[in-house]
Amino acid sequence: MNAREQILADVQIALHRKSDSPVAAMPASARVAPRPAGNRDSEISMLLSEISKLGAATGRLQKSELKNALGTLVKEQKVEKAVLWKTEELAALGIAPRLTELGVQFISPHADKREIAECDLGVTGVDFAFPETGTLMLRASSDQPRVVSLLPRVHLAIFSPAALCADLSPAFAEAKSSNYWVFITGPSRTADIELTVTIGVHGPKALYAWVME
Repeated sequence: MNAREQILADVQIALHRKSDSPVAAMPASARVAPRPAGNRDSEISMLLSEISKLGAATGRLQKSELKNALGTLVKEQKVEKAVLWKTEELAALGIAPRLTELGVQFISPHADKREIAECDLGVTGVDFAFPETGTLMLRASSDQPRVVSLLPRVHLAIFSPAALCADLSPAFAEAKSSNYWVFITGPSRTADIELTVTIGVHGPKALYAWVME
């Protein structure tokens, strides 16, 4: 018996089960009713509040405020090199030309992973945003490479209120049609065996989440 079989055998013994035992019915207490959505303003406020509690920077912006916000971000984070998704939403906001005006150099989102990891900033959209936990859900595709949100030192997620989703069920239903999704709940956190938390070891050290109204 190999290690895997031994572990499974020990679990079966502990549960007083056999390999051909029927699967027990899920208890009613394990089912959670879908969370109803509130009005748009309260959902946005909840989302940004939860994201802020996780140590991320948030903003609720009009398009006219975007240039100044990007200027502040570039100055705060000393951004010199960036990579961003090639989506219609980000193109409509003029993210690339605005950052170019600020002296930021761009790398292709399909470049070598090492080059992307050397970027100071990764800019993405968001497919779903869950107000209750401050979690952002990003679909990975050819236009939306997942490395853009995972490798640069700073991640900027820009999205509209249309991304708000009160419950996981609709998002999971759509997730079946895609191979990869990224769930982001604050900047990257890692804890060693002594539970010492370190920020940014396996992902961005800083997260900015901006809702465009």
